[in-house]
Amino acid sequence: MVSKNALKQLGQLGQKKFRKEHGLFAVEGTKSIATFLAHGFQLAHCFTVEKGSQNTLDAEIITANDIKKLSNLSTPAKYWAAFKLPQQNAYVAQGLNLALDGIRDPGNLGTIIRLCDWFGIHQLICSTDTVDCFNPKVVQASMGSLAKVQVQYVDLISIIKQHNLVAIGTDMQGENIYSTTLPKNAILVMGNEGKGISEEVNSILKQKISVPSYGTPAAESLNVAMATGILLSEFRRKV
Repeated sequence: MVSKNALKQLGQLGQKKFRKEHGLFAVEGTKSIATFLAHGFQLAHCFTVEKGSQNTLDAEIITANDIKKLSNLSTPAKYWAAFKLPQQNAYVAQGLNLALDGIRDPGNLGTIIRLCDWFGIHQLICSTDTVDCFNPKVVQASMGSLAKVQVQYVDLISIIKQHNLVAIGTDMQGENIYSTTLPKNAILVMGNEGKGISEEVNSILKQKISVPSYGTPAAESLNVAMATGILLSEFRRKV
């Protein structure tokens, strides 16, 4: 039986410093837990409030009150697990590359990780000030895709130059994505929700693109995750 002290420590995984200290991150929900297991992540703990034949995972039964203390959700899932933080492999340039510069909203990052999974991007690079991908809200929003997409926190400029990638960024005044030509060794850079791409990264961009608006009057801007989906679709279609 898990101790109260162990549950208290596991309940701290919502904070980055404790994830690093314990070397663990939390995953909630049967489907997401099963996805991480299927992709080789090491399970440290698994708990459930279900009893009997419905206990489909090898999970220890705890009280609903205890799982509520562990959960990051307003309505906790019936299963909660802690996995060991994975080892990171060196970045390998792909046919389609994506970089995030200062993304701060966990929901946006989780959605973008799902988009990477959908469009076959197996490694995602992020600036060091981008929200932690093992934040419970990111894990939840990724819907299991984090198990299949490796997220690395790096110096973007160094990686882009090292792999001789053509950096393409978004700008409201940039070229129309639907009519412009895109290079094959490109890396698409998406910037912070409010400030956009940082000055440092902006200085190495070789091309600026935009998604045109057809509304009258036009909306102020697109959500960064929504824009990422549109742009990745065009990259896959053209390149």
